[in-house]
Amino acid sequence: MQQTVGDDEHWMRRALVLAHEAAAAGEVPVGAVLVRAGSVLGEGWNAPIGRCDPSAHAEIVALRAAALAAGNYRLPASTLYVTIEPCAMCAGALVHARVERLVFAAREPRAGVVVSNVGLLDQPFLNHRVAWSEGVCAAEAARLMQDFFRDRRGVDSGACG
Repeated sequence: MQQTVGDDEHWMRRALVLAHEAAAAGEVPVGAVLVRAGSVLGEGWNAPIGRCDPSAHAEIVALRAAALAAGNYRLPASTLYVTIEPCAMCAGALVHARVERLVFAAREPRAGVVVSNVGLLDQPFLNHRVAWSEGVCAAEAARLMQDFFRDRRGVDSGACG
């Protein structure tokens, strides 16, 4: 799979658009796009509140859409673009789906497990290796998160509906 920096920026910008959709819905602003052979297989944004589903992270929503589109739960030769470093659940799903590559914009120091904590995707016990890189549109993704949480301080958003 040959990807260029321009491709990475193009797809990360799409993920940022999706992150803005999440923010508009009152969700934590994370967006994800799964691409294979230059085409979108699936995309999504954080939606655990709106869907009353704790697993409805942007990455999982995108993987589910891609698996349906591909007619297979395995998604080889694909790249997932996500605005924030994945958590353990999402990183594990990338391994199970056999995603080839992960590109994330900004680190998540509290729950991110690719670089910030654990280094999960680099652990030798995993039966599939997901190549990863970081930093594409990082400042914009980090700013979106900071602005969202600054604006939300003191607002209870835990109810479904």
